This record gives sequence, structure tokens and C-alpha cells, in this order.
Amino acid sequence: MKGLKLSSNFKACLEELESSRDHFFLTGRAGTGKSTLLKLFRQSTKKKVIVLAPTGVSALNVGGQTIHSFFQFPPRIMSPHELKRVKNPGFFERLDSIVIDEISMVRADVLDNIDQSLRLNRDDDRLFGGVQMIFIGDLFQLPPVVASTEEQRYFNTVYHSPFFFSAHVFQEGFKLTFLELIEVYRQDERHFIALLESVRLGNAGPEVLEELNARVGASPGKEPYVSLTSRNAAAHRINREALSKLPDRGQVFPASVQGQFSSLLFPTEQLLILKVGAQVMFLRNDPLRRFVNGTLGIIHDFDDEAIIVQVQEADRLRYIKVERVEWEMIRYSQKLSEGDLSTETIGTFVQYPLRLAWAITIHKSQGKTFDNVAIDLAGGAFAHGQTYVALSRCRSLQGIILRAPIETQDILVDPRIIDFHRDLIR
Repeated sequence: MKGLKLSSNFKACLEELESSRDHFFLTGRAGTGKSTLLKLFRQSTKKKVIVLAPTGVSALNVGGQTIHSFFQFPPRIMSPHELKRVKNPGFFERLDSIVIDEISMVRADVLDNIDQSLRLNRDDDRLFGGVQMIFIGDLFQLPPVVASTEEQRYFNTVYHSPFFFSAHVFQEGFKLTFLELIEVYRQDERHFIALLESVRLGNAGPEVLEELNARVGASPGKEPYVSLTSRNAAAHRINREALSKLPDRGQVFPASVQGQFSSLLFPTEQLLILKVGAQVMFLRNDPLRRFVNGTLGIIHDFDDEAIIVQVQEADRLRYIKVERVEWEMIRYSQKLSEGDLSTETIGTFVQYPLRLAWAITIHKSQGKTFDNVAIDLAGGAFAHGQTYVALSRCRSLQGIILRAPIETQDILVDPRIIDFHRDLIR
């Protein structure tokens, strides 16, 4: 959100997080600045705060640590008796607040384990061991993953739902103060914002669908545009075929990987194969503000230690000299520096912040903004919030191309989310 001017609502939410000891659920539609608020809160707070996220990719995006690695949870359903004290519980005792980003993807059992682990390691039987919890995310976007039949059976038996708000800790009196970011920065057309909100809440009637489906087979207009697919295989196929059609032989750029950095979390290819003319997407925000995470461009040339990317800006082309950057995998250290919580880097990944981007998955598009998108829901939407995430990536309705009509059954919203949301804002 380059040049973002903070609204009074945004500033009020930021101040509330800092001044209160309440537990918070901070939400907002796509493009309202949730990630920006988290970044500003982290930079300005006087509280001793750690930032966690449910997946490695989401932790990498916010410069935090995964929930499982911080609490040393196994990657499976675990029972409370498996919880153990850490070697240095003093680390936990110094905490004021824990921020969990992408809370919509956190499962109920994981939240209960966080509660019990904090009680155990702080020797404090209050909810979450007396630590202030701050949850950030949009429940109407992508849901928690319940992969196996065994896990599905478990949640059908033990919990009302897999969502974090079905955790047993809520039955013990855990209450959340509701904060909502109102102003949408990604889109500025009120009518399009209203269309998106109807899809988000599952209220998209025939008129909304008719207006959206008028974009089926629409002209791409200004390029470049990115295809958003529901499945990884489709995105890989589109990128592979488009790259093979370019006449250039291409160049291979190997990444440098050090320490503990799982290959599952690489932000781009370890062996990045690019050609002149390839469409790419930037994967980082540039400190010099030449590009942001999600900017599309075309490979123009290769330099000794840089890649030249051509980016379309309004009515002119700009050429950006892109150099390698470093991603850090961090861990909150058990060794505390004076008066603060410290972090240590346990692994690094150094590579050009680019990836092929004729197509990406809807899941990987979350948090990104595009001027033009082609949405391909081949076989229909299969996850709650998937259609909303895809549509809301685009700045305008005119920038959307639909490969096939959106059907009523593609607007998937879990009624339990609507009930929780309604009860919370009362």
C-alpha cells in the first residue's frame, strides 16, 4: 500500500491494540490493510510481543515464526497430556502479547493447545496463561485445512467445527473484543466493493452473478494479466507451456540456501529458470518502492548480477534492475536480551524475488493485488472463501476475466462463520 494515508478507523484500531489488555479479533475485508496494521503495531508497540502464523509461508510473509515450531507442537493432532514444559519457561513469562496472523487458518485444537501450553509454561492457570491474544485475519477467506479422513472424524466428534472459534477455551469464558478495518484501499469503485462484499458474505443473488458473469470471455485489456487457478497443477502447466513458447534459451539462477530452511517454504524456485519475455511476479516489497509484492512485469534482459524487468506503469514503461534478496527463517530465542524478546535467524534463502506468473494458484494470491486477472475455477470452487479471494485480488471489475461462469454453488460461505461473526459484533 504505497503512500498509504491512515484513516481515523485504522489509527483507532492501532491505538486500541496498544492501550488495552483485552483479547482482540481484528478483521476486515480483503485490501483493508490488515498486514500493514500488523507491521506498524510491531514497529511501534512497547509491549513484549511475538508474531506467529499457522503456516511457514504466512510466517515468512510477516517475519514471524510458525505456531508449531514456537510451541514445539508435532505436525498432527495431539492430546493435552503430550504437552511439556520448555527448557527455559522464563521466556514465556516475559511475554505480554501474542499476535496470530491468518487466524482463519488456525484450527480449534491448535488454539486449545496454545492455551494449555501457555498455562503450563507460565505456571498460570488463567486463560492463555494471562497472555494477551491478538488474532488478525478474515474468516471469509481461506479456511483451516482438515486433510485426512481421521482428522475429519476427530473434528466431527470433539469440536463443533475446525475453526479457531470452536476451541474449548471459549467455553471457559474466553472473550474477544471485535475490531474491524473498514476502509478498502485495494479497490476504489464503490459498486465493485459492494459486489465483493455480497460474495464475501454469501449474499450474491442472481443480479450479482449476472454482473460478474458479464466478464466471461472479456478482453484482457491492458497486459500483463495473471491467471488465478484453483489447483497447483494447472498453474504449473500454464507457466511451463508459456515459457516453452519463448524463443530464448533461458538462464538458470540457483538460490543459496543456508541453515534450517525447509524446501516446502522456498518463496520461489531454488533453480529459477527465466527467459527474456517471460512474465514474472515480484515476491517482495521493495524498500525503494519500485515494486511491491504482486507487481507483474516482463523479463527484459540479464545483467551480470541483476535481472532487468520491464514494468508497465500507467502510460509508460519502467525498467527495474532487480538484485538477489535474502529471506530469513527466524525463531524467537530462548535467550532474552535485556528488556526485550530477541530473535535468531536459523536459515536463509537468497534468490531473485521473482517467480513465473502467467498463472498462480488462488491460495498463493492471497494478500496480493493485481490490475488484471483471469480467474479459472475449473471444476468449480472447492473451498470456502475461494471465489471471494480470487475476485478480490483485482483492483477493478473491468480488470477481471472469467474463464467460465460463476455458479451459485461457487459462493461457499460456512454458516458457522456467519454465526460467529454476527455474535461477535453484537
